Order: sequence, then C-alpha cells, then structure tokens
Amino acid sequence: MSTSPLHGGKVMLLVDADNVSADVMEQAVRRVLAEHGHLHVRRAYCTPEVALRHQGLFKRLGMRPLVNLAAGKNSTDIALAVDALDLAIAERPQVVYLVSSDSDFAPLVLRLREKGCRVCGIGQQGKTGDETRAAYDHFIDLVHKGGEAAAAPGPSATQARPPAARKAAAKKVPAARKAARRPTAAAVAEPVPAPATAPVPVPAPATALPPAPAAAPVGKKAKPSPAAKKTRSTGTRGERTVDAAPPAEPPDVARKPASGRQEALVDADAILSAVPALRGGAEVALNDVAQALRAARVLGKNASSIKLFDKLPADFQVLHQPDRIRWKGAAGR
Repeated sequence: MSTSPLHGGKVMLLVDADNVSADVMEQAVRRVLAEHGHLHVRRAYCTPEVALRHQGLFKRLGMRPLVNLAAGKNSTDIALAVDALDLAIAERPQVVYLVSSDSDFAPLVLRLREKGCRVCGIGQQGKTGDETRAAYDHFIDLVHKGGEAAAAPGPSATQARPPAARKAAAKKVPAARKAARRPTAAAVAEPVPAPATAPVPVPAPATALPPAPAAAPVGKKAKPSPAAKKTRSTGTRGERTVDAAPPAEPPDVARKPASGRQEALVDADAILSAVPALRGGAEVALNDVAQALRAARVLGKNASSIKLFDKLPADFQVLHQPDRIRWKGAAGR
C-alpha cells in the first residue's frame, strides 16, 4: 500500500527510541526515504543512556536526539506527543511517521489527523497489538534483526571473510571455550612436600591393626588431605599411628560461563557489567539487554532472557507492554 504524499509535501519521522531497537530505527529511515525520496524532520526521543548508546547511529542517520530526563514512566512519550503537535502546527507536514509499538500514541494519531496530516505507524514485529495498528492510516511491521543496524555501515570483518575462513573460525570458537574451562596442570594438583620421614610404626597388640604406610620416597610430592590428621590409639599409652592419607583429588573444574542451562549462575553484578545503562535506574528495552548479555557471553545464544530475569526477582523488574528491564538496586543508591 503506497503512502506517497503530494509532490512537495513535508515528511516527518518521530521515533520513540526507548521503545524500538536500533536496527528497527535504521530500517524505518531507509523505508521512508525509499517511499518518498525525502525526509524533512528526523527526531528521536529517549533517555540520556539510550542517547549515549546510539549516538553513532543518530549521526549516521542524520537524526536529532531529544534527550528527556525521565520523571515518570511515560515522560518520554509525553515529550514526543507535545513536540509532534508543535511541529504539525509550525511545519504543516503532509505525512507523519511515528516509530513505536506503544499503544499510548492513539490520541496523538487522532489529533494529528485532525490537523490534516496523514499518520503512518512503524513498529517492531511481535510487540505491536492489533488495536494499535487500527489507529493509524497505515502501519508497517519491521522485523528486529538482532542489532545488525547498530554497527557502522559496510561489511564486517566476519562478512568479509571467504566461506572457508568463516567455517574454520566457527570451529575454533568452541575449542577455545573448552580449553578455557579446563584447569591447568598446576591447578589440578598443587603438590605439597611430604615429610622426610614417616612416623615410626608401633608394634601391634594381640588384635593387630593394619601396618602404617611406609615412608614416602624423598623428593616425591603428595597432597595431604584432612583425613591424614586423624589418629587412633593402639592400646600403648603415649603412642599412636597416623592413618594413611587417601590420594589427593583435583579441585573442581572452574565454573562454566552461563548458558541456557546455567542461567541461575548469573548474578546481578554480571548483568550490570554487561548493561551499564541499568545502573542509573533507566528502563532498558529487553531486546537491547539480551543483545548486550549475549555479546558479553553472560547469556547463551539460544537462552531466554525472560527466564534469566525471572530467577532474579530481588534485583530486576520486568516491565511489559513493551518489554523493558529495570534494576531495583538503583533506588537505594
């Protein structure tokens, strides 16, 4: 369905950057330019944390970020709505694109239409309800591509490799991870020198006990265990024998990184290190949080980010419609 305006009409794009991912924003700009050939107003409304994270994307798209110091849950949405009405009166755009999956903008859509604007919506597939689509003259669903658009334009180093090199690199990654999980030889057995001479065995009484072990060869190292410290009486006053120590056991292998089967091992500090924007108490989009956790190898490739946060209810809050994550510890700082 075409949304082309009359020749010479202004086109305006307003983005709720707290609600959609970076690659959806880039797809929206390119989609509008391909449809109309021009785009006069390009603005993104967001918190300071989002503006800092996407500053490279905003420069590349020629988009003006309007930073809003969050004073409430919908403060960014209200800032966008007020600005949209001011622009509709001052600039008289013929088509207005609102990039958001949020249903809160339905009253704004009706008011812009009364001002003579054609209002089109662009949302992220899977986050937009049917009642939201019905409010617009036309609505476009864009598929989130996992943050590909957030990188600088041009082929990446991985894409530039030939297929054979990419396959070889893919095989090296699991091998490197397995090697990192194995303990070194020094870690498996930290030898402790044995005493030069073992205790002198005492002659056994009528009910003889098993003889004490022979003295360990000089220079041979063995790790004593707590059991070696236990003693027992032989029936002769003042004399005792030392039980033989069981063979030393290697320490536990270092704990593996969190994956889809080990989400419970991830703590709040690991998540905050991977997603610094959460430390300020900002509500960060769930998709952006999941991307950052996978990039930091805190979350497995196929693991569920929702299940991860459900296991940390004391530290994080999951906000729905749209899905966002907030760190509870910021309120006590």
